[in-house]
Amino acid sequence: MTQNADDAALPGRKPASELRQTGQPVEYGPGQDPHTEGLPPDRSRAILQAAKHVASVLKKGGHDFALAGSVAVYAHGGAADFQHDADFCIRPEDAGAVAATLEEAGLNVYAPSEDWLLKAKCLDQDIDLIFELALQPVTTELLSRATELSVDSVQMPVLSPTDLLRSLLAAFSEHHCDFGAVLPIARQLRERVDWDQVRREFGDAPMPGAFLYLLERLEVIAPQGGHR
Repeated sequence: MTQNADDAALPGRKPASELRQTGQPVEYGPGQDPHTEGLPPDRSRAILQAAKHVASVLKKGGHDFALAGSVAVYAHGGAADFQHDADFCIRPEDAGAVAATLEEAGLNVYAPSEDWLLKAKCLDQDIDLIFELALQPVTTELLSRATELSVDSVQMPVLSPTDLLRSLLAAFSEHHCDFGAVLPIARQLRERVDWDQVRREFGDAPMPGAFLYLLERLEVIAPQGGHR
């Protein structure tokens, strides 16, 4: 997706010049060395452990946030099919304070070339701190719709299923349109998603509209105005 956020337009965000840039060596804090004993034995478990740790740090710091991405799908009852990282939504104005809290906890936070998120490293796993979702800034309203769930015994706010699907469909474009990755998620969450809202927002866009049509043909969702 195309993002056009400008650093100067994000109050409270730590300037990118103060954060380590992508490609520079990562220095691990205490307990963060991926070669230390106790690292979870597989990638999915490592991502889950990293998500739990970051959520705990953000909760202790008093920050508003919501778990997103594949770990959020898992929290809502989906498969533990974690892709590349753990995702968290934060408000743009909180980005600087969130980065400072994570750095104080020994995590490495850095600014990638994209201007709609920050990245961090935890247990050698990538953490995305997203402040622009579905082509819109993360807002208090979005975070207020999150559901408090137990994620592998750690309570944390998790994006609603409808907002999760919205974020995935908003990323569809002529250059990025992986229906195969999103289809299993739509199947797993179909009973919890407000499909009427999703249709109203994305049904007229070519790629999301095509995906919604595919879901209808596969009988994952009911045809518009009908019943499955």
